[in-house]
Amino acid sequence: MKKTFLLIALAAVSCRPIDTNPDILVDNSEVTADTNVEEIDESEPEIYRATRTMLTDLVSTKLEVSFDWTKSQLIGKETLTAKPHFYPTDSLLLDAKGMEIKSVTLKGNPLKFDYESNVLTIRLDKTYNRTESYTVVIDYIAKPDEREAGGSAAITSDKGLYFINPTGEDKSKMPQIWTQGETEASSVWFPTIDSPNAKSTQEMFITVEDKYVTLSNGKLLDSKKNPDGTRTDHWKQDLRHSTYLFMMGVGEFKIVKDSWKRPDGTTMEVNYYVEPQWEQHAKAIFGETPKMIGFFSQLMGVDYPWDKYSQIVVRDYVSGAMENTGAVVFGDFTYKTDRELLDGTDQSTIAHELFHHWFGDLVTAESWSNLSLNESFANYSQYLWDEHRYGLDEADYQAVGETDGYYASAQQGGFHDLIWFEYESREDMFDGHSYNKGGRILHMLRNYLGDEAFFQGMQKYLKENSYKAAEFTQLRLAFEEVSGQDLNWFFNQWYLDKGHPSLKINHSTDAANHLAVINVEQTQNFEEFPVFKLPVDVTIYDDNGTTVHRIWIDRKNTTISLPYTGTLKNVLFDSQQMLLAQKTEKKEPAFYLHQYYNGKRYAARKDGLIYALKLKTPEVEQLILDAMKDPFWDIRITALDKFVRLKDANKTAGLELARAMAASDSVSAVRSSAITLLAEQLPAAELQTILEDRIAKDRSYLVVINALTELSKIDANRAMALAKGLEKEPSSKMLSGVARIYGASGGADQYAFFERILTSGELQGFDGLGALNSFTFYLSKQDEALMAKSMKIYEYQAENGGMYTEMFLPQHMDYLVETLNAKIAVYQEQEAKAKKDGNSNAADIAKAKQSEALSLISRFKALSASLGSGEEEEDGH
Repeated sequence: MKKTFLLIALAAVSCRPIDTNPDILVDNSEVTADTNVEEIDESEPEIYRATRTMLTDLVSTKLEVSFDWTKSQLIGKETLTAKPHFYPTDSLLLDAKGMEIKSVTLKGNPLKFDYESNVLTIRLDKTYNRTESYTVVIDYIAKPDEREAGGSAAITSDKGLYFINPTGEDKSKMPQIWTQGETEASSVWFPTIDSPNAKSTQEMFITVEDKYVTLSNGKLLDSKKNPDGTRTDHWKQDLRHSTYLFMMGVGEFKIVKDSWKRPDGTTMEVNYYVEPQWEQHAKAIFGETPKMIGFFSQLMGVDYPWDKYSQIVVRDYVSGAMENTGAVVFGDFTYKTDRELLDGTDQSTIAHELFHHWFGDLVTAESWSNLSLNESFANYSQYLWDEHRYGLDEADYQAVGETDGYYASAQQGGFHDLIWFEYESREDMFDGHSYNKGGRILHMLRNYLGDEAFFQGMQKYLKENSYKAAEFTQLRLAFEEVSGQDLNWFFNQWYLDKGHPSLKINHSTDAANHLAVINVEQTQNFEEFPVFKLPVDVTIYDDNGTTVHRIWIDRKNTTISLPYTGTLKNVLFDSQQMLLAQKTEKKEPAFYLHQYYNGKRYAARKDGLIYALKLKTPEVEQLILDAMKDPFWDIRITALDKFVRLKDANKTAGLELARAMAASDSVSAVRSSAITLLAEQLPAAELQTILEDRIAKDRSYLVVINALTELSKIDANRAMALAKGLEKEPSSKMLSGVARIYGASGGADQYAFFERILTSGELQGFDGLGALNSFTFYLSKQDEALMAKSMKIYEYQAENGGMYTEMFLPQHMDYLVETLNAKIAVYQEQEAKAKKDGNSNAADIAKAKQSEALSLISRFKALSASLGSGEEEEDGH
């Protein structure tokens, strides 16, 4: 799963039943022979989240389903073949959440069953041993809307089965049905063993009105029209996969067909399911997918193993995207026009979900404690694709963001082991450790082992564990067998311990002996984190050119001396720029100047640009000018940020470069940054000409929105007029940008625009949150009458805005309440002054305004309270 990180603010085994929850309490206290009973530690035992015990193996799961759209219910018949895992048993225990179980039969004969606490216990007709399989048939009704759902920051709801606008009342949103199984919500829509180490083949018969298309795992074998105007689609997947990966989607989607040619010459379907208005954009959004499949297949040495690859975009999705086997679900943030794609694609998310089909779907983490076996590889696939498709600089740039995401996640939620057996909720595993940190750890392992050993190790792990569940030890053993090395030191510190090194690096020179001296001190909290063992490459630049040394940092304080010849020009620590470590480095600014021009990696060149500015020499200004022409876009942006260091002729030259960058740089983010710089440097008249030219001619919405924003600072009316001409632009991103302009400067005339975009379904993904943010800022500056009118917009958003809107809408209510309280204080002063002046009419007006504001406060608070009491209230899962 691609987790969505969102920060938004108004200012910014036997027959007996077992516990189906694998969260086992283990007392790890040690008792020696001479320990007195009184001295035994009676504190609470430590939590150990063990892998779920498998009493039963699922063999095959066949589901025959239809739907009651008006009740948001699924009518199901499940034919489940199973057998004891090892020990004989006369019972079958299945997870089944919020269902009505109508009957259970075996060979046509009814079976006794108990159903309580979300567990269906079926009494079989005899005791079966592990060589005997049996088949039960379960008739049931799934009622997802009638159970109390939970959720988390990563997956905002665990309802499992979602009916979106099922009665069609919201004309802006296509009715649809979709499922979300991770972590353990598949058991909301069919009885199963809902654990990542439970795998089964799958067969689906989905009956719908003929106007709908369906999607599930595996191949579509048959589509049969029924006499009552419905149609039954038959999907089948013969390869075993985990039950949380079972998927179903229904709606009036358009299917845009694509394909991938396997190495054996056969063609595999690659399809994109989108709403009709997005059909023309589907290949622009997803069209790189066949190339990705080919690239990853070749890189892994394991061809894509499943029947097909389909991707579907749904409304009101509860996370980022989900890697259901061969049938990936994306939230509607994925919808982008060709112009919007100029400012950013979702290639990283597409790559992430695809790579899961090897790491997660083919080989599955056996427990949520081992989740990083799934997510770290999917996270690292983003680096691999960027490196292949866009170049090493882009991959390294994105890696910096991933690293920062881990630091932020750990700062907010605390540090824990990567393989984490002590979590409170399994949802806690979906954080910056399992994803970001895990991906960065794999990158370090790749750099240590070398590409050939690293990718052969991955291949071995995949081949030996295909269609099975695995734990991290099996990953270590695969890399050890390929490389011939004992890697316990690496896995112990990075997988079974927490934190990361903090390094204080000091450089000095022993000129007499021609030695570059590097002192590295590990400064992390050693009561909480280990002393890390770190293999690091150091490059010496001297009269002989470059020499790379592999050094080891394995103590709290390490000093290394490396020889150089002639003049020492630079020492580049971690020249591969691969360490997951927070570094403070002290070396000569002249070395950094050399580093910009000679460093091979993005991070080295960027650091060279930033830290060379400590020099007070003419070379620094030339460095900035050169960096404004750097091949990589982020370094060009960084150079624009350092423009203030330019003087006289260099400043003039820099402005000419910035004008050219604003007009014609190949990357929209650079053009936008150049506009920001020009807004700080040019006179208003000249700037306005440039801004209006960009608004009229640039195809990037990012550039147009920034140009409008800058224009509003010097001529708000002109910016508003130009924004009005963009109100009908077929772009969620642009509409959100117009909302930003109106939010800052708009009056009563702009209310209709906000009402339209916030109640029409025109906004996708997080653009809706941004526009709502702008509307609340806008509304805080309007009168009480308009605030009262706005209630219908907020009520619509509360009902239809989706999970994230519901999560953050109370913040908007609080902000407006604060605004109204401030107004009340002003009205009270006005009333007091009017009374003092003997102006009873003015006093009555001020008092009436207070009453109106108090009434609004009550309404906003009531709406906020209603959001906190719905059945999908977040309860930490």
